[in-house]
Amino acid sequence: MLAVFDQTVAKCPEGLRSPPAAGGGGSGGGGGAGALMKGFAAANDGAVTVSLGSAGALAYSSANKNPLVPRMFGSVNDIFCLFQGHVENIGNLKQHYGLSKTANEVTILIEAYRTLRDRGPLPASQVVRDLSGRFAFILYDTLSKSTFVAADADGSIPFFWGVDSEDHLVFSDDTELLKAGCGNSFAPFPKGCFYTTSGGLQSFEHPLNELKAVPRVDSQGQMCGSTFKVDSEAKKDSGIPRVGSAADWSNHF
Repeated sequence: MLAVFDQTVAKCPEGLRSPPAAGGGGSGGGGGAGALMKGFAAANDGAVTVSLGSAGALAYSSANKNPLVPRMFGSVNDIFCLFQGHVENIGNLKQHYGLSKTANEVTILIEAYRTLRDRGPLPASQVVRDLSGRFAFILYDTLSKSTFVAADADGSIPFFWGVDSEDHLVFSDDTELLKAGCGNSFAPFPKGCFYTTSGGLQSFEHPLNELKAVPRVDSQGQMCGSTFKVDSEAKKDSGIPRVGSAADWSNHF
């Protein structure tokens, strides 16, 4: 699976891009979005590509599929979802979201996202934390032009991201494609984390903690894009003032 998003819908996190070499030049690979899509189609028989207009593009193929961690692709009401892996508590989730017995992981994720977007009864971190199993997914909502990407807490599914030469944020399970298309910014997507257009990269296991970029060095000793770790000492600002119970907090919700 492959997703290429314009920076207007998926901004590159600080630290993912490797430092430019002396004399200029970014860290992205060559060719940009068009080359990535062509490379994916050439490497995968029966590949399906979906243009998202100025927002980017998606690509999917069931070729070379591992039956233990299958790839799936689907769309409902202009929400597209690419999924790889297996959710173990799928029965409970079908019941929770009021879905039929035939619903699969893609259907569940789209419904979970719609519930999050339209009613927001739970934080996004809780929605991902409720998924038990091995998974990585990419979701794009054409209505709100928003992304929602996540990988399980153990990083069970090979899943990567980076920045191409046109400043697009790229996600894929194809290592060689990402290395060629994103150059030194190529990195494993952080396990136990999710990325959204509105909130950027966050940990769903430790949602109250900030993430810190940890620089990587490749086998040639060259500085590359960072991996991201939970900063146990840095807490997020809740935005709620620490005052007495008689204070008016209504403006903070």
